[in-house]
Amino acid sequence: QVQLVESGGGLVQAGGSLRLSCAASGSIFSISDMGWYRQAPGKQRELVATIAAGGSTNYVDSVSGRFTISRDNAKNTVYLQMNSLKPEDTAVYYCNRRVFGMDSWGKGTLVTVSS
Repeated sequence: QVQLVESGGGLVQAGGSLRLSCAASGSIFSISDMGWYRQAPGKQRELVATIAAGGSTNYVDSVSGRFTISRDNAKNTVYLQMNSLKPEDTAVYYCNRRVFGMDSWGKGTLVTVSS
């Protein structure tokens, strides 16, 4: 069973930056579509960004131009570079892997942006 382990969350002031990492176990990372989702207190989980196996990316409008998703297939790792953070970016961020129609999730990492 695949394991996804997120890291890099923390407390940052508005306008600051963080880089999240998600390390995946298993041998099929390179053919997996990867993504980052987030869930703020009292809200539903929402898509933040995805990166397909072929490298194409997609972002929710609220983070476009501020966040960058990338992947390193040699390290089985997907990253989320978050710049110009805003208090409304505060949430638990989850790593997602989708392959062969199946989703796997990490346990999440908390990002808190203070004003």
